[in-house]
Order: sequence, then structure tokens, then C-alpha cells
Amino acid sequence: MLGKFKGIDVSMLSALAEPNRMAIVELLRDGPLTVGEIANRLELSQPHASKHLKVLSNNGIVEVKPEANRRFYKLRLESFRAIEYWATSFQKNMEKRFDNLDDYVQELQNKRKRDE
Repeated sequence: MLGKFKGIDVSMLSALAEPNRMAIVELLRDGPLTVGEIANRLELSQPHASKHLKVLSNNGIVEVKPEANRRFYKLRLESFRAIEYWATSFQKNMEKRFDNLDDYVQELQNKRKRDE
């Protein structure tokens, strides 16, 4: 069963793991596009692009904005803020570990100097 970690629904990460969906996200980073534009740029059939967009939409990664007879897809920034927060927590943890390692190396160097 997939769960939530620090505001991120694991199924969202699973949705992003598929290469065509990641390519769609990369395209939408530059701004909203219609399903036809996405399909053309990725050389996908329109039904195939629509299938991927539905998965992205169901997982809160994209949203749809109807305009006249067209539907524009755009990224939901909230989802990416949650991913950024989650990834930053790893970065902070690693920085803390490196700081501790730096302190330890400095301690060893000081000890070596004293012993010489």
C-alpha cells in the first residue's frame, strides 16, 4: 500500500517514474499546453498522451483549464513544493552529517598536531 511521507503521496512519485509522464512534466515546465501540443511534441498518439495526462491529473501533478473548446494542462505548483520540501529534508540531513565529519576530521588533525 502506498502512503504519504511529509506531504508527498507516494503514488505521485510513482506517476512521475514513467518516462512519458516525466517528459510531459518537462514540457509543461515552460507553460500550459493542450493535449494535442503535448502529443505532437512527444510524438505520441493523442489518446496515449491523454492517458498519461489523466494519471498526472489524478495524482495532483497537473490541472486542466478549459478555454473555449480546448483544454490546457499545466503543472500544479503545490505538488512540486511538497517534493522540494521533502528533498530538502535529505539535503539538510546530509549537510549536518558532512558538518559532523568536518568536525571529526578537524579533531583528528588537532590531535595529530598535539602528538607530534
